[in-house]
Amino acid sequence: MEAVTFGVLGAVTAGRGPDVLALKGPRHRAVLARLILARRRVVPVARLVEDLWEAPPPRAVGAVRTFVGDLRRALEPDRPPRAPARLLVTEGPGYALRAAPDAVDAWRFEAAVTEADRLPAAQAPERLRAALGEWRGPAYAEFGTEDWARGERSRLTELRLRAVERRAELLVELGRAAEAVPDLDAHLTEHPWREESWRLLALALYRTGRQADALAVLRRARALLAGRLGIDPGPRLRRLEAGILAQDPDLDPPGEPADAAARLWARTTEAYDRTVAAGARARLESTVGLLRGLAVTGGGGLEAAREHRMTAVQAAEETGDAELTARVIGAYDVPANWTRGDDPELARRIVAAAERTLAALPEDPTADTARCRLLATVALESRGVRSPRGPRAAAEAEEIARRLDDPALLAFALNGVFMQSCTRAGLAPRRDAIGAELTALGARHGLVNHEVLGHLIRLQARAALADLTAADAHARAVNHLAERHERPLVGVFTAWYRALREAVSADASDASSDASGGSHDSAEAAYRSAAARLDGAGMPGLERGLLPLALLGLRLARGRPARVDPRADWGPYRPWAEPFALLAEGRDTEARGALRALPEPAPDLLYEALCCAEAAVALDLGDRPALRRTYDRLLPAAGELAGAGSGLLTFGPVDGWLAAIRRALDA
Repeated sequence: MEAVTFGVLGAVTAGRGPDVLALKGPRHRAVLARLILARRRVVPVARLVEDLWEAPPPRAVGAVRTFVGDLRRALEPDRPPRAPARLLVTEGPGYALRAAPDAVDAWRFEAAVTEADRLPAAQAPERLRAALGEWRGPAYAEFGTEDWARGERSRLTELRLRAVERRAELLVELGRAAEAVPDLDAHLTEHPWREESWRLLALALYRTGRQADALAVLRRARALLAGRLGIDPGPRLRRLEAGILAQDPDLDPPGEPADAAARLWARTTEAYDRTVAAGARARLESTVGLLRGLAVTGGGGLEAAREHRMTAVQAAEETGDAELTARVIGAYDVPANWTRGDDPELARRIVAAAERTLAALPEDPTADTARCRLLATVALESRGVRSPRGPRAAAEAEEIARRLDDPALLAFALNGVFMQSCTRAGLAPRRDAIGAELTALGARHGLVNHEVLGHLIRLQARAALADLTAADAHARAVNHLAERHERPLVGVFTAWYRALREAVSADASDASSDASGGSHDSAEAAYRSAAARLDGAGMPGLERGLLPLALLGLRLARGRPARVDPRADWGPYRPWAEPFALLAEGRDTEARGALRALPEPAPDLLYEALCCAEAAVALDLGDRPALRRTYDRLLPAAGELAGAGSGLLTFGPVDGWLAAIRRALDA
């Protein structure tokens, strides 16, 4: 049986594997929290009574013993009657929780922070990032007003704040200042009195070429400290401000930028600053070209490109020149093969700017190229949004591009068509045709980025159609192109495709392998390895929720019970995870309500996978309306591998799901 783990960095919880244990009432959780806080030491019953009640009732000691008995049954359900407890033990005048050193999230967090101090500087930021990931909310969240918890809450909180600042300091020292900025921004929103965080944020901004922003941050810090606390900034903040104003060489980044993305970042920000200062329209367009090049490097480059893109669009709109604005918006023709956006709010703003510019363009053929690029942008940035506008814009862009017979323009337009090709199940053949045309266009006209895109689209489509031999060929071809032309993001997708292949092999394994769990375990390990590649890749729209969804699909495809960890980051897929969690807790009525509240999945590459997740819950509950709905949605994808159109994961053959639904409806 898996060991019990405990969480106090947020609400107090206990769990076994992915399963959350029921701890009954608030005083049960208070007893558990008090024992965790004691760190394996004995807490006398008298102290527990004192901590649990301001005015203890007459039978308080008996109540504590009842709470402890209930907790023991939850923590060790298989312990024989009258056998001594092994985890929550009686000792001397009280009780102790003999949890393993790595069984409590707070203990793991502290150990990781200590370990990070001993690691080489290049490795420490990742260890601190993982440690900070243990936090789900305030420590001992529901006991914030209790005297017994106050000191430990304060100690852990201060340790977390120092870990955030230490990680940011390391990133800045390592020449990775751009990575530190978002976390420091969020950190200061919650903890605006942290002078060291203000200093690090200003220094990080300065080292990424954003001198004006760095000075603005220091002014904000000064105003806040004076307004809220009535104090002036400390000497380190004052010295930094003076150094920035003097452009002190000691504040420059250490050495030269370490890689192409960092060098391009520096060029981009420098070019943008020149553009704004000089008002040069040609430089504005060239800056967008640099952003486009930065985006294909992935990681911090992709994030930096997103950050500056809207600024460039706004600067173009301010000129009042619709054709210039159209060129600036349309120049960002970065190929995309994932049908869910990384920043929905930015996408909405880009679409709005494109629509305004479309309305302002002159109605004559000379503006057709600009019009086509704006329409393709609308189609691309409307990915994953169920609206008629995206498909219509994609079709209009394709028609103009074919009429103009411009290969680069057609490649951009076809990317928009691809993004709008997931409006229902069963459209993998259409996507395969788009990928084939993009591959041919790219190879014939030297459009490397779109040739790469075409192979990735065909990999996804052939996987959906269960033609894994062809998908393998496209994986090899795209890896070759990526290595030759330095396209690092490709490796993220092909790593996930290898995990998908391992999952399909697990599905096809014989009964003996299933019994041993070997194939399933190797597939799970492959998924986890692929998920690690996403860390720092700069693609939150792909990363969030993907691993738990892949693991859910792995279990369901093998006919195993779903195991859903409600604490995991399910991202946009949480509505499909919640009914499973409710079923596991025996809350069938609530699970049925959650099932019926499910929206139709978004029009993206995981449409079929989410339909299967919905079908699995409906089969467990025997919910006939939901079964009919999922059957109708899945039927056009008969013969396909559900979810494999993503090129990342699978829920198994669609035909198996359709057959199971038919049997349930006929019963």
